[in-house]
Amino acid sequence: MANIKLYTAKLSPPGRAVELTAKALGLELEIIPINLIAGDHLKEEFRKLNPQHTIPLIDDNGTIVYDSHAIIVYLVSKYGKADDSLYPADVVQRSKINEALHFESGVLFARLRFYLVRRGSVSYSTETPQEKIDNLYRAYELLNDTLVEDYIVGGQMTLADLSCIASIASMHAIFPIDAGKYPKLAGWVERLTKLPYYRATNQEGSDELAQLYRAKLEENRAKAK
Repeated sequence: MANIKLYTAKLSPPGRAVELTAKALGLELEIIPINLIAGDHLKEEFRKLNPQHTIPLIDDNGTIVYDSHAIIVYLVSKYGKADDSLYPADVVQRSKINEALHFESGVLFARLRFYLVRRGSVSYSTETPQEKIDNLYRAYELLNDTLVEDYIVGGQMTLADLSCIASIASMHAIFPIDAGKYPKLAGWVERLTKLPYYRATNQEGSDELAQLYRAKLEENRAKAK
């Protein structure tokens, strides 16, 4: 029986991507909450595990892996079935999944983080430059155009979907996806929300992040008056 510890925060899209993957694999994780606002990730004990002091991080009986994309590939490679559709052995399919993982890291999560965080704090400013908002909608457009089938890579759910939906759900909670403009993207989101573990594993954290953002924005606006 696997004894995997996951250091994460419910608000973290990358952390939720790892939890979604574990659920898809039928793995139980021991969740170790990390409070980023309190600086848990900067404490010496955590920095010994991850000198880059980022979450998520897993400790699989002494094997330490950090970065959500590396973690989910590790989990499937070690605990998935030999023919696991989440990360198929076929080199072409894997290359497409890897493309999507890099897109999630370099575009989706990067743009979400760029929008939400300034000087290490959620919604530090009272107003957000329109350029940041436009970048989020451009990300919607890019993913919408990528979807030529029901899922990002073909007709079955893969790691590409589990990784991307964590960031997209957080973006969607702040800036709802217009199904008229992005019909394929909206349909893809709807399909993933039907996963039996989706709400508790991803939706609740996305909604909580959006609520925190709005509360912080109002607080900063009140201070600026």
